[in-house]
Amino acid sequence: MPDVFFTSDQHFGHKLIIDFESRPFSSVEEMDQVMIGKWNAVVGAEDTVFHLGDFSFLNMERTRDIVSSLNGYKILVLGNHDRSRGRNWWLKAGFNEVSEYPIVYKDFFFLSHEPMYMNKHMPYVNVHGHIHGQKYEGNNHFNICVEHWDYTPLSFSQITDRVVVKEES
Repeated sequence: MPDVFFTSDQHFGHKLIIDFESRPFSSVEEMDQVMIGKWNAVVGAEDTVFHLGDFSFLNMERTRDIVSSLNGYKILVLGNHDRSRGRNWWLKAGFNEVSEYPIVYKDFFFLSHEPMYMNKHMPYVNVHGHIHGQKYEGNNHFNICVEHWDYTPLSFSQITDRVVVKEES
């Protein structure tokens, strides 16, 4: 049965992100190849991946090569570094769907690039990227940036296991 995955902020082709976020790679080529391998190790061809922004700093041809090398049906929520290229650019690069706005998933998960305002009275969990190694405390935010998850997409069940309160029997 197909699964659903979430990830963000790979910054493919962005050499400076290695230093900015203390990523454990010696080159941008190594970083890109490791992240492609980790994606494909968990995501199958029939799975769906919500990418929550800041995918690639590369040109169209190189971005298309990376998108086509990644398994799954790929949905991009545009991040701050993606928006200047526009929705159609990303569709031409190979994403199956592209959203300029946050998405509500399964009536409970608010998928966005930047963290959104949430409080304990709101009936959502904000799954987001953008803040890389930082983390918001509390149960209403879930940072899906690659720095927190060993550069690997997380499955929907991995996220729900961490954020959905279990009822005791």
